[in-house]
Amino acid sequence: MKGIVLAGGTGTRLHPITQAISKQLLPVFDKPMVYYPISVLMLAGIRDILIISTPADLPNFRKLLGNGSQFGLKLSYAEQPNPNGLAEAFVIGEEFIGDDNVALVLGDNIFYGQGFSSRLQEEVAKLDGCTLFGYPVTDPERYGVGEMDAGGRLLSIEEKPAAPRSNRAITGLYLYENSVVDIARSLSPSERGELEITDVNRDYLQQGRAKLVDLGRGFAWLDTGTHDSLLEAGQFVQVLEHRTGVRIACLEEVALRMDYIDADQCFELGRALTKSGYGEYVMSVARAAGASG
Repeated sequence: MKGIVLAGGTGTRLHPITQAISKQLLPVFDKPMVYYPISVLMLAGIRDILIISTPADLPNFRKLLGNGSQFGLKLSYAEQPNPNGLAEAFVIGEEFIGDDNVALVLGDNIFYGQGFSSRLQEEVAKLDGCTLFGYPVTDPERYGVGEMDAGGRLLSIEEKPAAPRSNRAITGLYLYENSVVDIARSLSPSERGELEITDVNRDYLQQGRAKLVDLGRGFAWLDTGTHDSLLEAGQFVQVLEHRTGVRIACLEEVALRMDYIDADQCFELGRALTKSGYGEYVMSVARAAGASG
């Protein structure tokens, strides 16, 4: 399976701070926002990743991440000149996807929970059609909402319903079979001029091949699209890291734990950042794993 991080858009809800920089390059406590969705794909066992952003912002993503080889990844880049909808990612990424299945994660979503990696890998392995991830919220009328039966089969999808049939918001993480490319290409723009991810999901729903995985209690899903939610996400990460001593979405550590790089390679990545607490942490993780440095 290949992965796509959609990190485009204009970030208007975060103006003026996003007038000169991509939202997904803003810090969420101790690391750039884009580290969080990349770590999700890595935890799913995905190493071949396409980052889609605006022509103006792509050079900064390349400067930050390079070709990904330092993390044991293969990173590619593609332009989305205009925010024409989430489903356009599959049209833009058609050549990249090739004959593979694909995971799409939104660049401003943060996921955290125990056992997340094994759960992701399990869902990747048994993918049939599309798999979405639901999260219980107190205000489902603000989200796309999924209703599922006891077996997890998706029964309905509603966009910002006045009378929601469930409290499960559909998060910004999606797994699709390769047929998603043809489905996305067949879509017509919505009234707001976008190729809607909901229309893709409804196609699989009509086929009877759509599944909703309930992330449930003890899990955290954060969207960082507003000033308040960006600050709250940073505070959430800060508290967790200070209390547990573990840094969330540390790509160097994730790469080491997933055996994408070895302990000595991890140590060298930390040494390059040695003047920061982040770099010291990476080196300590590498030493614990047997690095000779």
